[in-house]
Amino acid sequence: MQARIDNNQRIYKHPGRFLLRVLKGFHANQGILLSGAVAYYTLLSIIPLFTLLLLALSHVVDETQLLATLAHYLDLVVPGKSQAVMEQIKAFLADRHVFGWVMVGALLFFSSMAFSILENALSVIFFHRVTIHRRHFLISALLPYLFILLMGLGFLVITIISGVLQAGGSTTIALLGWQWTLGGLAGPLLYLLGLGSQILMLTSIYMVMPVGHPSLRHALIGGITAGLLWEIIRHGLIWYFANLSLVNVIYGSLATAIVALLSLEIAAMILLLGAQVIAEYERVSKGEAGDAGGKMHT
Repeated sequence: MQARIDNNQRIYKHPGRFLLRVLKGFHANQGILLSGAVAYYTLLSIIPLFTLLLLALSHVVDETQLLATLAHYLDLVVPGKSQAVMEQIKAFLADRHVFGWVMVGALLFFSSMAFSILENALSVIFFHRVTIHRRHFLISALLPYLFILLMGLGFLVITIISGVLQAGGSTTIALLGWQWTLGGLAGPLLYLLGLGSQILMLTSIYMVMPVGHPSLRHALIGGITAGLLWEIIRHGLIWYFANLSLVNVIYGSLATAIVALLSLEIAAMILLLGAQVIAEYERVSKGEAGDAGGKMHT
């Protein structure tokens, strides 16, 4: 126990050395290549996933409210190009009468692809866990669909809370002689709700996706770090694509897909970097020496 405390104190005393170790580990694990794979399959999965969720949740909540909530949170994932994704989802929903069980099965399959690739990518980063723990193949097969179910429940809760906040925007509350209204607070509360749900999603990924016995504290630190870092970079991407980018000139009609893919790859890179931080922290806590100990080189 004392050795673990000493190793952790070494991280706090030399954060630059630990950051260098994280970057070396990310490079040794081919992190950029893994990020590209995750981004590619996420781009393939994003429309089927949200179409499936909207089809299911439209039986419980008004579709207009669902679409409004989805448009807001898609901008967190695909900054500046969420409208193009929304138009395609609306086109799918307009032809819902042709949806049969075969179509729903196809949507479910494509929705799960990104989670399956993400699990494989995390198994490379947490290779030191994989050599000790093995996950049954049925658990790996069902895990993506469990995440889809959890995303659906989370999206339902967020939609209901968003509706309550928007409805309460014009409501005046009298308390101790003071008049309070949510009109000016609805926007910031919705923003914080989106950021909080994003951090919770990242934390759940770090907790469930990698094999082994994860620490809630480590997963939460990784989720907060990755969530805040993505939020900063997301605003930078919006400004860059709006003011400096020549992607529309170079790629023309393909610009939307290119921008979406680049945004998703940067988000995947941040997600995997957060996982690399957790993995290196575990290795340092166990006293593993060397900058690349326990990593799978390719």
